[in-house]
Order: sequence, then C-alpha cells, then structure tokens
Amino acid sequence: MIAEASLREPAVAGMFYPANPATLQKEVDSLLSDVRLKKITGELRGLISPHAGYIYSGYTAANGYALLKGKTFETVVIIGPSHREYFDGISVFSGTGYRTPLGDLKVDEDLRSEILRDGGIVASSVHGHRSEHAIEVQLPFLQRVLGEFKILPIVIGDQRSEYCVLLGERLAKVLRNKNVLLVSSSDLSHYYPYEVARKLDQIIIDDVEDFDDARLLNDLESRRAEACGGGPIASVLIAAKKLGADGVEILHYRNSGDVTGDRSGVVGYLSAAVVKRGT
Repeated sequence: MIAEASLREPAVAGMFYPANPATLQKEVDSLLSDVRLKKITGELRGLISPHAGYIYSGYTAANGYALLKGKTFETVVIIGPSHREYFDGISVFSGTGYRTPLGDLKVDEDLRSEILRDGGIVASSVHGHRSEHAIEVQLPFLQRVLGEFKILPIVIGDQRSEYCVLLGERLAKVLRNKNVLLVSSSDLSHYYPYEVARKLDQIIIDDVEDFDDARLLNDLESRRAEACGGGPIASVLIAAKKLGADGVEILHYRNSGDVTGDRSGVVGYLSAAVVKRGT
C-alpha cells in the first residue's frame, strides 16, 4: 500500500468512468474485447490515446490498449495537458502514486529523479495533477492489460513548442535502454460541426501518421488545427524517434457525433501506435 499522504486520489471516478471497481473492470474489459485488433508491424514504443469519458472515447482508447495484452513494461510514462490549471513549465508528479478504483499505481521515483536532474522547466510538483483527468482516465486500461508496472505522470502546463521539444529530448536521454512505454493523452478538435471537425482532425492525423513532430507543432501553433494534448503528442513522437521508433500506425478515429448522433458540435478522438519497424 502506498503512503496516503502522497497518494493522488481519483478526481473523475464516477464521472468519466465508473467509480465501482467491479463495474469499472467489467466496462474496461468489455471495451477491450470489442476491439477488432489491428496487427501492427514492429515493436510498440508508444501510444496516443484520447481522454474523454469512456462512453465517448473508451472504444477508441481500447484500440490502443488492446495491443498491450501479453506485453510487459517496467514503467509507463504518461504525458497529458493541463485543462484546469495553467502553469509555466512541465510538472512531474511529486507524490508516490496515483489511485484508481482498481488499485494504486506507484510512481517510478528513480526515473523521476533522472528526468529532474537537469532542472529547468521540468520540475517535481502537484501542479496540473490534482484535478486533471487526462492522465487518470488512461490508468484503468493500463491496469487491466499490464501486470506489475510503475508510472511516471507528467503534465505540460504550457505547450509552447520549445517546452515540448525539450521534454521529448530529455525523455529520450533518460529512457535509453529502459523497458518503458510512452503514452500521450490528447483529444483532437473541440465543438466544431461534424464535417469541419473531421477536416481539422485529419490535419493532426496526417502529421502523426507521417511521424512529423515539427509539422504537428507548427500546425498547432499556427492554429491550422487543434488538439488539447498536441504538446504531449509531439513530445512522445520526439522521444520515441530518438529512441529508435520509425513509424506510426493509426488505429482508430471517431468523434463524439459518431457516438451520440449529435453532429452540431463534436470532439475528436484518436488512437495511434508508435512503433519501431526496423529494416
């Protein structure tokens, strides 16, 4: 059991996903079993996953997490945006663990120390973690598909390009030769009419599929397209590329209009796998 004083309690259980452990386990397992598993080519190095309520984006997320069945990772590094709290910099959770209805997950404190060694804008903090859902909603999926593993929760408070690049480069530096999975948590466009949203989202999807982090950051900063966790996506692409990944496979895309039938203002969801195919 993790020390209570430094344990981050669930913030959106009962809202974004069920708070009852048995109900949550059943829902996650059902989503995973409904996936028509896509065979990917190469070694899985990272995932891009949405973070809305499970009723909206759970199936899209499950398309990525289903790939983890039978795999083992020492640590999962999860990078998300800060929806509720602006801060200048990048916050690595300073506590010892995150709790979900399915149990407690320990923070990889050794890895945290390594990523903090160079200081600067990457700091140990609770900023962006206390009420944020972007990391939290990924955890029950991970708990159902992986065995024992630790987490390193990171929230980007300011998603300017230079911060995202710095984080990606620093992750690559500290993760070399480690058995770690990278996860970026992001939804795509928000509240545009259905067809407008699909066109905007396709810009991000093309950037991701082309493994072009520079173009992605440029499209985000120029407002040509949008993704609330676009910075985390870029950081994962940068880190994974420097660690030997050489491709991205799009696993699933849809938006909230495909779920609810209301196409007047939708939110986009993407699941993708970052892989090392080799030659």
